Amino acid sequence: MSAKKGKIVAVIGGGDPSPEEAKLAEEVGGELARHGVTLVCGGLGGVMEAACRGASLAGGVTIGILPGNSPEDANPYVQIPIVTGIGFARNVAVVKSARAVIAVGGSYGTLSEIAHARQNNIPVIGLNTWSLSRNGQPDKSIIPAQSPAEAVEKALDLIKD
Repeated sequence: MSAKKGKIVAVIGGGDPSPEEAKLAEEVGGELARHGVTLVCGGLGGVMEAACRGASLAGGVTIGILPGNSPEDANPYVQIPIVTGIGFARNVAVVKSARAVIAVGGSYGTLSEIAHARQNNIPVIGLNTWSLSRNGQPDKSIIPAQSPAEAVEKALDLIKD
């Protein structure tokens, strides 16, 4: 299945997800592939690998933007490894390559990607991920989703041309 031009969604999340988060990420990847959307991620394990597995098994296209110097560092489901050698700075490239971001779980690396996305007006949909507040008030910049299908639907609605 080929990706539609400009339809790239990033899936971000931790390298050591809970079993539930890994399952959600795999389902997100599958849903993206079924909609003909290219998945971009950080290319390593955890949520990234689960999402790529789901996308690959559903016939989708996966891109991994790697922090290190070797394409062999990519998880086995990354079809297009992009080697950067820039460590965590690659988080910027992951989110800026996408028209929307789906965050599944995650730690501080995920939070940095959320921040970079929002600073660049890239919508972020969250599944079991961070919630934010500003001056003691809820910050609604992460759009909550209750299921992988809902997360993908919201992402696609936000990136319609």
